[in-house]
Amino acid sequence: MGSVTGAVLKTLLLLSTPNWNRVLAGNSHDCDDPLVSALSQASFSSSSELSSSHGPGFARLNRRDGAGGWSPLVSNKYQWLQIDLGERMEITAVATQGGYGSSNWVTSYLLMFSDSGRNWKQYRQEDSIWGFSGNANADSVVYYRLQPSIKARFLRFIPLEWNPKGRIGMRIEVFGCAYRSEVVDLDGKSCLLYRFDQKSLSPIKDIISLKFKTMQSDGILLHREGQNGDHITLELRRGKLFLVINSGEAKLPSAHVPISLTLGSLLDDQHWHSVLIQRLGKQVNFTVDEHRRRFHAQGEFSYLHLDYEISFGGIPAPGKSVSFPHKHFHGCLENLYYNGVDVIDLAKQQNPQIIIMGNVLFSCSEPQSVPVTFLSPRSYLALPDSSGEDEVSATFQFRTWNKEGLLLFSELQLLSGGLLLFLNDGKLKLNLYHPGKLPSDITAGVGLNDGQWHSISLSAKRSYLSVAVDGQVASASPSLGPEQIYSGGTYYFGGCPDNSFGSKCKSPLGGFQGCMRLISISHKMVDLISVQQESLGNFSDLQIDSCGITDRCLPNYCEHGGQCSQSWDTFHCNCTNTGYRGATCHNSIYEQSCEAYKHRGNTSGFYYIDADGSGPLEPFLLYCNMTETAWTIIQHNGSDVTRVRNTNPENPYAGLFEYVASMEQLQATVNRAEHCEQELTYYCKKSRLVNKEDGTPLSWWVGRTNETQTYWGGSLPDPQKCTCGLEGNCIDSQYYCNCDADRNEWTNDTGFLSYKEHLPVTKIVITDTGRPHSAAAYKLGPLLCRGDRLFWNSASFNTEASYLHFPTFHGELSADVSFFFKTTASSGVFLENLGITDFIRIELRSPAVVAFSFDVGNGPFEISVQSPTHFSDNQWHHVRVERNTKEASVQVDQLSPRTQPAPADGHVLLQLNSQLFVEISAYFGSGSSVIYNFQENYSLSKNSSSHAASFHGDMRLSRETIKFSFRTTRTPSLLLYVNSFYKEYLSVIIAKNGSLQIRYKLNRYQEPDVVNFDFKNMADGQLHHIKINREEAVVFVEIDEKARRQVHLASGTELSAVRSLVLGRILEHSDVDQETALAGAQGFLGCLSAVQVSHVVPLKAALHHSRPAPITISGHVTESSCVAQAGTDATSRERTHSFADHSGTRDDRKPVTNTIKSDSAVIGGLIAVVIFILLCIAAIAVCIYQQKRLYRRNEAKRSENVASAEAVLKSELNMQNAVSENQKEYFF
Repeated sequence: MGSVTGAVLKTLLLLSTPNWNRVLAGNSHDCDDPLVSALSQASFSSSSELSSSHGPGFARLNRRDGAGGWSPLVSNKYQWLQIDLGERMEITAVATQGGYGSSNWVTSYLLMFSDSGRNWKQYRQEDSIWGFSGNANADSVVYYRLQPSIKARFLRFIPLEWNPKGRIGMRIEVFGCAYRSEVVDLDGKSCLLYRFDQKSLSPIKDIISLKFKTMQSDGILLHREGQNGDHITLELRRGKLFLVINSGEAKLPSAHVPISLTLGSLLDDQHWHSVLIQRLGKQVNFTVDEHRRRFHAQGEFSYLHLDYEISFGGIPAPGKSVSFPHKHFHGCLENLYYNGVDVIDLAKQQNPQIIIMGNVLFSCSEPQSVPVTFLSPRSYLALPDSSGEDEVSATFQFRTWNKEGLLLFSELQLLSGGLLLFLNDGKLKLNLYHPGKLPSDITAGVGLNDGQWHSISLSAKRSYLSVAVDGQVASASPSLGPEQIYSGGTYYFGGCPDNSFGSKCKSPLGGFQGCMRLISISHKMVDLISVQQESLGNFSDLQIDSCGITDRCLPNYCEHGGQCSQSWDTFHCNCTNTGYRGATCHNSIYEQSCEAYKHRGNTSGFYYIDADGSGPLEPFLLYCNMTETAWTIIQHNGSDVTRVRNTNPENPYAGLFEYVASMEQLQATVNRAEHCEQELTYYCKKSRLVNKEDGTPLSWWVGRTNETQTYWGGSLPDPQKCTCGLEGNCIDSQYYCNCDADRNEWTNDTGFLSYKEHLPVTKIVITDTGRPHSAAAYKLGPLLCRGDRLFWNSASFNTEASYLHFPTFHGELSADVSFFFKTTASSGVFLENLGITDFIRIELRSPAVVAFSFDVGNGPFEISVQSPTHFSDNQWHHVRVERNTKEASVQVDQLSPRTQPAPADGHVLLQLNSQLFVEISAYFGSGSSVIYNFQENYSLSKNSSSHAASFHGDMRLSRETIKFSFRTTRTPSLLLYVNSFYKEYLSVIIAKNGSLQIRYKLNRYQEPDVVNFDFKNMADGQLHHIKINREEAVVFVEIDEKARRQVHLASGTELSAVRSLVLGRILEHSDVDQETALAGAQGFLGCLSAVQVSHVVPLKAALHHSRPAPITISGHVTESSCVAQAGTDATSRERTHSFADHSGTRDDRKPVTNTIKSDSAVIGGLIAVVIFILLCIAAIAVCIYQQKRLYRRNEAKRSENVASAEAVLKSELNMQNAVSENQKEYFF
């Protein structure tokens, strides 16, 4: 397409698509030309068409030709719409519409791609996300940017769900640009040898990039070797890539052990995979598709003695000494670059630097194998046998992760028996049975559920039964004596139809989930495309011409060394001997400090401590001395007195101390403790610590910071002083240390080192024992620590405007939160953090229910724990919440934990960017407003921004939850207004008579439904709390936890194409009813608090901002406390304690476009009843752990009332838990 034509088409497309649901998956380069618009009718094809006017050629976006889009003859999940782009293109985005002016649209679909129109591959948005959300009506456009982009010639859209009141209907557009590449096809016996100029090559640097595709699971992709066994090899083994780098002279921990990095899985799928290898000295980066591994070598690794040639596709030279078995690569390579040189282009030009060995083609051949995926245990493929031969004969290949499942059943004629071939515990079982005789069994193979392709050959003829697995004949056994075997006419692969079909098929261990290919019956290959076209056999729940297997252990979500295993639907983590438990081995089975063990009632003894909890550090063994204080005692190898002689500055003595824990573990333990100390004694006889003439140190010690320290006791690092110098009692008052008196008699300097940042002591250096009669000795005691800063921390929230700031919660894959609380409130939010659509929230839902709700992109989930007694009993309660890629769980006190499994093919990344805190309150001045825009007129420009809300404007909104509190004396008032592009709306107003009215207009052609509460004047200056829950046409309303009402709406069930949410005055003309218009013109004067519509929190977005968000503020809107009387600005009552330097102010007098705060978090708090009316909440040990990370807080300054607060809190905890330790408590 010419650039001018493309630009015109793109402009027309932009002008004709006013409402876009723009879901960005990432950025791409300038490659977004529309590709479908100029295609011919012949480029479109489909599974079927409803009529000639519903054909696939009418499926162009925004076109009204024919019936206005494609619709298949039957709406089911086996339909598809396909486009042929003519050549391989780079595809960066797709867009869909429904059928023009109809009730036909698709609400979710799969996107598949192929180079040849065969062997399709599903596009995945994340590692486990297959489907795309589609349309909510016929005309709006849903646009997805693809990251990574697709390089393919053919695209196929497979509808999964559609409008239940219509049928499948689609119009599509695809965006991208031309894709150019150099390709070479290697036949398993050929290879390329590249000999390069040695002057242009660095011996310490290599950068290699390529793409490959193959159906073979093994083969050498590249190899370069040299002297002494040095070599670099990239090899495909069992569908995984191994990068092996061997330095024959490298002084590695075990001699001559090569570095081996493994990445990828199931790479023998005949689809393109990208590889990037970067070696710079000792640093190696290895990337396969979206997965990367890094390695930093030790020893003399940086220099490899390699020859000036490299081979691709095999190891060609017979004289080369290769110490490992190898196989040539059979498949295609694309865009092969070695240190910036296009190797394939050199080969095409017959450059003398390239030696071509064997048969090489510069185009990629496409094997016509047709795989089939058995998607569920209910899947089956029934195929006829028309040969009429007196035998049962079948061959096929399969791959699966499941240990059990039926592979093949065939009924036997004349004998009323059957033949079953199935997997049992990863082994192949062949069972032949018939009445009156014992069944014949054959077992073959082992570990066949390893995800690899395995070939099966079955033959039952006359009196013999045989089966071969991967070419190995398992056995042949007598079966039926002289009788002949006749097939029953139908072969059932993968499973059985239900009994209503009259089949005698049996599946004792359930159906097969996995892939099959190359199916042959009676020595005749089955045409699976004919099966797909329903002209051969019968099937259910299959995906033909695609193998949908995925490796759920890549990446490995099992933490702390847990072993990952998998089935077709899920993965499992074996946490044995890891010291961790839980679905992903995330939770340590050990406490984090001796203080925590003491709190549990443990006595003195040896305990394993996991100082960072679910972080990356391993637990280690130490001694806990449970006296009045819990002391942590960490031993080392130098606890005895060690004598030193004959040293001088040129020949120093260095004593090293090795502890029972690593330095990282020691650092975590010390940082967590309230106080640490270590006794160091220096015995001396004519051995000084400091040279009195020039002041240079003669002996010193080194701590964990690896810095020289010259103080020998006391809590402060006062250089060249000892305990006697600090106390003023040295044996010679001229010196600060006893040993510096340099007397010919034994004395010592002893003191406790207690500056935590320098502990523990790791080395002592002595240089002054070389003079006559000079000697020294030293003794270092164990590291002693007490207290737990993270366990004994508490905070009291005394006003609803109080909150704590923390960094944003970064628990993308795995996270846990734990804390203690006490309250007399009946409900409230403990903790909350929001993203664009994702969120987490922990709340006291009612006096006896603690709820954990979250959304990682699969829709909101909620888990709750209900107690037989109230949590609002002013006693301490412990909450622990965990969310990982496999499940979410919540436990309160000793009640049974509740869990929620994660969807098998759902989003896994929790992406948060806002504050983790309790909702704020705001004072609205006269005429002011806050507008939160859910949806704007987005263009296709890649530079435009998108601010998706918790629900997208183009989605139908059939349910919502609304919560807020307010205080006002004005009537009429508009409290909240949500509108759509289709003149549908929801308004919450105070009418002129003071009654509260909720007005739903869900059909533009009908009058609104009105829910009226007139039992009191709601504009009475008191704080009121509103909850509204709608589920389609059913609305439940609660006011002040007293008045409750459930109503049924008559105007409709959905709010379509949501546009904006308004708090305060409606600034633009709106087509609303008279009462809403009157209230909207007046706006709101007073205080609004804790406003939440589904998972959108507009006041937070408006008043805590750091980057562009869909918020507009007009008039005077300022953060305030709703405790104050309406009309007064109570911001002066607020107090905040920040643990991150992200605080800021804003000019409340200026209308601004505000944002959602992206770098802070808040815990605890109270706002009225909806959030928390709280006498005291103490979030003790609010432990937030992320995958491989631990966010630590800096200790805050104590306020003047801390001492009395500690005494009160300590007294309460002693009564409940028999604990007598000091605490810190912060009051707000």
